[in-house]
Parts: sequence; structure tokens; C-alpha cells
Amino acid sequence: MGKLNGKIAVITGGSDGMGRSTARLFVEEGATVIITGRNQDTLDAAVREIGGSVEAFRGDIGKLTDLDALKVHVENKHGRVDVLFANAGGARLGPFEQVKEEDFDYTFDTNAKGTFFTVQRLLPLIPNGGSVILNTSIAGSKGLPDFSVYSATKAAIRSFARTLTTDLKGRGIRVNALAPGHTATGIMRKTGIPVDSIDGINARIQAQVPAGRIGTGDDIAKAALFLASDDASYVTGIELTVDGGWAQV
Repeated sequence: MGKLNGKIAVITGGSDGMGRSTARLFVEEGATVIITGRNQDTLDAAVREIGGSVEAFRGDIGKLTDLDALKVHVENKHGRVDVLFANAGGARLGPFEQVKEEDFDYTFDTNAKGTFFTVQRLLPLIPNGGSVILNTSIAGSKGLPDFSVYSATKAAIRSFARTLTTDLKGRGIRVNALAPGHTATGIMRKTGIPVDSIDGINARIQAQVPAGRIGTGDDIAKAALFLASDDASYVTGIELTVDGGWAQV
């Protein structure tokens, strides 16, 4: 029997990267998984690749109407959400002096606002014993150049994990943050970093990671499984860092 046998899980941003890896593992562990994303083609490809009890719902967490539609869809089809992995996010990186208002608003709307209202809108479906996992980042606590806005959003999400832990303690819902380090998911190609610079950046970071390698989506998925499962029944309010030790030394 899998660790999530019979559970209903929602993973925002589940069509690619660490969300997709987590969806795959959750399905293997017995869950029915609803993945969300903005691109229907990417969602369809993820469903084909993962197979089994995975479903796709197209939506943007930065739009409250899409979150309301997701809530209605899940409620009508499944009635509850045992595990919510608020994983979706975005980044527009660049020097502090060059950050535009539209980039600031996009990053906060997607990461901080989107994560907050994802949990708020789906909360009525989460039963006693449910697990909420918020995707943060070591960037929320580690000073990284060009990450000023992104890092601020991730620090905000870490704060959400603390406050929601106290807000929801009477309902028996656990809330934890999961902070990936540098992870090979392809997201760097979506941040505005020149493609020809990515290999060099990866090499420089890898040299600083005590574990001697860059993280993988599977590394994050295994940590998410722990937080989602009964193995973590006495774990709430924490930020679990999965970074090969990079931010710890």
C-alpha cells in the first residue's frame, strides 16, 4: 500500500519541473492527483507521461477566478483535498536598479498572492488531517544577486506557513514549507537569464554545494511526499530545506 493510498492531492504548477516529479511520485504512492498549469499542451503531455490517476486542470494561480473554478471542479468531482502542494510560481530576475513595476507585480501576484489565495480558496475542501505544503526557496533566506523581488515573495510564503499553522491548528491541518535549493528543472530558461549563461551558473553553484551536485525534481518530490504523508503527522510549521547543504554552510 502506498503512503498516499486513496488520497486526493492538488499540485499547482504540476505540469512541469518539480511539480511534475511530485505528481508522478504521488500517483505511484496511491494518490489521485490534480495538476494545474497555464499551458494546456504542457498539461496534456504531463498526463500522458505520468499516466494512472492524474488529471489536469488549466488555470493561473494569479487569477482568483481560475482558483474559484479549480475549487468548484475539485469539489464536484472529488469532494475534498487531502494534500495541497502550492507549488506554482514564477520569477523575473535582474539587477535591483533595473526591476520594472510590471516585473515586481507579476512576481508578487504569482508567488505571494497566488499561493495565499490558492490555500484560501481550497481550504473548505481540506479535511482534518490534511496537509498543505507551500513551495518556498532558499532564496527566501539567502542573499542572492538579482533575486531581490523573487526572494521577498518566498520569504512571504515562509511567513504564511507559520501563520497558517496557528490559524488552522484547530482544524487539524498541517502546514509546512518546502524550500528547494538550486534544482535542475528548466525554470532558469523562463527567468530572463541568457540561455548561454545557464551552464556556467550551474557549474558555479554546484561548486558551492556540499553535496557536490545540483538537485533534481525527484529530490523535491521525495521531500514533498514526506510532508504529505502520515510520516509527518507531528510535523507542522517548519521549512524543510532540500538544497544539498548550499544555504546551510
